[in-house]
Amino acid sequence: MAETALDRFLRYAKIDTQSKEDSETYPSTPKQLVLLNLLVNELTALGLKDAAIDHYGYVTATLPSNLPGGHAAAGKVPVVGLIAHVDTSPSASGENVKPQVITYAGGDITLPGDTAVVIRASENPALAMNVGRKVVTTDGTTLLGADDKAGIAIIMTAVQELLADPKELHGDIRIGFTPDEEVGAGTKFFNIQAFGAAVAYTVDGDTPGELNKETFSADSAIITVHGRNIHPGSAKGIMVNALRVIADIIVRLPKDMAPETTEGYEPYIHPHICSGEEALATLRMLLRDFDASGLKVQEQILRRIIAEVQPLHPRARIELEIRESYRNMYDGLQKDPRVTECLWEATKRAGLEPQWVPIRGGTDGSRLTEKGLPTPNIFTGGQNYHGLTEWLSVDGMEQSVRTVVHLAQVWVEKSHA
Repeated sequence: MAETALDRFLRYAKIDTQSKEDSETYPSTPKQLVLLNLLVNELTALGLKDAAIDHYGYVTATLPSNLPGGHAAAGKVPVVGLIAHVDTSPSASGENVKPQVITYAGGDITLPGDTAVVIRASENPALAMNVGRKVVTTDGTTLLGADDKAGIAIIMTAVQELLADPKELHGDIRIGFTPDEEVGAGTKFFNIQAFGAAVAYTVDGDTPGELNKETFSADSAIITVHGRNIHPGSAKGIMVNALRVIADIIVRLPKDMAPETTEGYEPYIHPHICSGEEALATLRMLLRDFDASGLKVQEQILRRIIAEVQPLHPRARIELEIRESYRNMYDGLQKDPRVTECLWEATKRAGLEPQWVPIRGGTDGSRLTEKGLPTPNIFTGGQNYHGLTEWLSVDGMEQSVRTVVHLAQVWVEKSHA
C-alpha cells in the first residue's frame, strides 16, 4: 500500500539524528546512520536498484527516466537532483521525539509535554492557512525534526508517485540524502561529479509557495579568551577571569545587528554558544550578510570590540578566528535561468502562488551552487525550526510533493520546447 508523506515523516521523526558541533567524525554523530541506512532500504524497496550509502554516510539513488525513446530521449533532459538532510539541530533535543498530529482549530496551541511551551498564533501567521487542517507539533520537550525530515518524506513520496504513474514523464532523477547540514558540513565530502546531476533542488524550506534562490553568505567567528584561575579566596591581583572578558565583548555587540532585531536582507552578528571557566572561555558567533563583503565589515566590528576590551583586561589573551561557512547562491543561479523558471512553473501547477523569499540562513544548496551545481530550495510546510515550538503543515507537505512531481515534468517540457 502506498504511504503518505505524513506516514513517512512520523516514522523518520522518531529517529534521533541530532548532529554535533566540532565532532572528530563524519557524520558527526553515528546515530544519523540509523536513518541513512533505513533510507537505503526504503529506496531499494521502491525499486531504485542503485540505492547505496558511501563511507561518509551520503545516500544516493537514481529514479531512471521513463521517457519514450530510452537513453536517447533521456539524454536531452538534464539530470535533476533532489536533496534533503537527515540531521536535526543541536539547538534542542532530538531524543524521544513524540509528534502530535492535530486538526488545528485556531488560536494558540499548548503542547502537552510541557504546558509552558505554546505555539502562539500571533507569532505564526502561517497557522491561519491551516484552520481545519492537520498539523504536526512536538510535545513541547524536543524539536520536531521537520527540518529536514519533512523534506526527506516529500522526496520519497514524490518518487513513489512518479513510479506509480508512468504517464508522469520525467528524465533521470538523482536522489541525495546528506548528514551534518545543521553543523555546516552537509556537503563537506559530497562528490558532485559522482552525483551526476546537472541541476538540483534542496527540499528544506518552510511556508508553502515560498521558494528560495538567495541565502545569507555566512562565516563563523570564534573568540577564545585565555585567563588565569586561582582560588577565589586568594585571587586579588592574580585571577584573570576569562568569563568577564567574554561578557564585556558580548555587551558591546551592536544591538541593531542581531537576529532578534533584524529581518529581510538585514545582516546580523549572533553569539550562539558560550562555554568555559575562569582560565579559558570561548564565544562562538554566526556572521550573516546577503552581501559577502558585509562579512568583512562584521569581522572589523569584532576586531574593534576586542581592541576596546583588551585594555580593560591587560593580562588576558584574546584570540579571534574566522571560518568561512557558505556563500549566497544567488549569483550562481543566474547562470542558467531555467533552474528557477522550472521551479516557479511547477509551484504554480501545484495550485500555489509562488514567491521568491530570501533565506535568512543557508542550505546544502548554498555550498553546492558555489561549487557549480545550481541548487535552489523548495518549501516543506515546516515552521519554527530548531526549537520546541516547531510545527509542520501536512497540507504544505503534500503541496510540496505535488510541486516536486510537476518539477520533473516541467523539465521534460522545457527541454523539448
